[in-house]
Parts: sequence; structure tokens; C-alpha cells
Amino acid sequence: MALSNSQYQEIMRDYQAQQLRNKHEQDERIREIYERLPAVREIDQAVSTRAVLRAKELLNGKREALEELREEIADLREQKKVLLASKGYPADYMEMRYRCLDCQDTGYTKEDKKCHCFRQAQIRLLYAQSNLEEILKRENFDTFSYEYFDQEQVEPAVGMTVAAYMKQVYRWCMEFAIEFDEKGGNLLFTGATGRGKTFLTNCIAKKLIDSYHSVIYLSAHDLFDVFSKNRFEYQTEEGMKEMHQFIWDCDLLIIDDLGTELNNSFTSSQLFFCVNQRLLSGRSTIISTNLSLDRLRDEYTDRVTSRIMSSYTIIPLYGGDIRLRL
Repeated sequence: MALSNSQYQEIMRDYQAQQLRNKHEQDERIREIYERLPAVREIDQAVSTRAVLRAKELLNGKREALEELREEIADLREQKKVLLASKGYPADYMEMRYRCLDCQDTGYTKEDKKCHCFRQAQIRLLYAQSNLEEILKRENFDTFSYEYFDQEQVEPAVGMTVAAYMKQVYRWCMEFAIEFDEKGGNLLFTGATGRGKTFLTNCIAKKLIDSYHSVIYLSAHDLFDVFSKNRFEYQTEEGMKEMHQFIWDCDLLIIDDLGTELNNSFTSSQLFFCVNQRLLSGRSTIISTNLSLDRLRDEYTDRVTSRIMSSYTIIPLYGGDIRLRL
């Protein structure tokens, strides 16, 4: 998921446009205050005048000039704060406002590292230019239909028809997406092939991407491929390194079709590490699998299964293969 130069420039242009908007909005707020409170303009001018005066005095050897300037500016700012409050304005009304406080809308932190908002923008752009965007246009909460689920026979495991049960599942998934910022959480979808597990994860992914959350969607095979290349290959491609970091940083990680990859001690240990690390960092994960809980335990050890069962909401899916009804 490495960015091409044109993709990088597209993201940086968005930051530059945001910076211009920030400055324009600040200028408008300043203009508004100067019109309503001319005394504030006089205070701002006085601050500039005093700064120039004290700088000259400092150059001429007056050591106390800097401290005097600090005291004068503090007094003038207090006067300004009182004037703003008299008209119902907050003290910082004339200050610059940022979409992202961590990087101040530059895309990079003070340590010259990509900000979390840059990574989110990167993920959204790559999704927008990938096949997944077309899939999410077809598979989302708005296109979800109950007509593919049996509405007559009662499913013994849940005591209702599959169609009725899927209405509950739909509501749970919608609530998960809507309440994501407040509650977060983790989901495990289980069930045989064609029960709607991937469709439901796509519904959630679309809802969160549309609300500017970073979502990484990987098949189990691709997930372990990333882990393997970053662990065992000396010269790992930059794109693979970034993907490895995205797995830890993204708001939501979706692992699709767990159990279809070649399983061994490495995949089991990496799955536990992935699940555990994201739990410890408070980041959400959704896993879908064709395996039952017993099979999951057999394939990935008690430690992995216990961690998932204790921290995930388990949503089993029932019924026949939906794809046969399409």
C-alpha cells in the first residue's frame, strides 16, 4: 500500500488547501473582532510596538528589557481576554484552528514523522483507487437485503427464522459502526461459506471509512504474508513495511477468512500477538471465519481462542449459501 509520487502529492495538496482554509477563517474572525471591538486592534498593535521597542533596548544592553516585554505582553493579553469575554467570545477566538492538533495540518509531527491523520488519508486514498471501493458500493448497509434469508423454517440454534435473526445481526453491526468512537469493540463472525460474513464486514467497513476512520481489510493469507515478510526478509519493500505499521495503527483491522491460510506455529503465534497487541492498544478488530469455536481452538491453540472469546462479541451466522440464491 505504498503511495506513488502523484498520490503523495495529492494528499499534500489537501493539507495545503486545509492550511489556506485555516488562515482564511482566522482572518475572518480577526476582521470580525476588529470591527466589533476596535480596542482589540489597538492592543494587538501595542504588542507589536512594544516588541520592537524592547528588542532595540535589548540590543543596546538593557538586560531587563526581555522580562519587561513579557510582563507587558501578559498584561495586554489579559486586557484582550477581558474585552473578548465582554462580547461573549472565547479567549482563543482569534487564534489559528486546526483540523488536526497533533500536526497542525502539515501531515507531519514535530519529530518529522507521518501524523496519524496522514496515515488515515493514505488509507482512504488507496481505498478510493482500489477495487475495494467498487465492492463497498455494492456491499453496504443500504444494499443489505433480507430476501436471501429463509423466512419460514425456525433455526433451532436461535429459536427464530434466519431472516428474523439477520435483522438482529444487522442492528448489532449498525450499532457497532455508529457507536464505534464511544465503544469500539471487537467482533468474530462465524459460519459456513456463503452466510454473509464478508458482506457484513464490508457494511461496517464502508460506514467507518465514510466517517473518516482508517480501516485495513486483509484476508488471513495476506495478513500472515505481511507478518512473514517483515519477520524473515532482510530487505522488505517499503510498501510492506507501511502495511505492517498500518496493521497496528488503523482504527479497525478486518481479518477475513481466518482458517483458509496454511496454519503452523508461526501463524498461531502471530495471530495471538496481533489480537493481543490491538486489544492492549484499545484498537478494534473484526475476524470472520468458517471455523467453529472448537475448530478455532484446535487450529490456533487455547491461548488464542481464549483471548478472542473473552474480548470479542461472537456472532454466528446460519442458513444456506446465499450465493446460490443470487
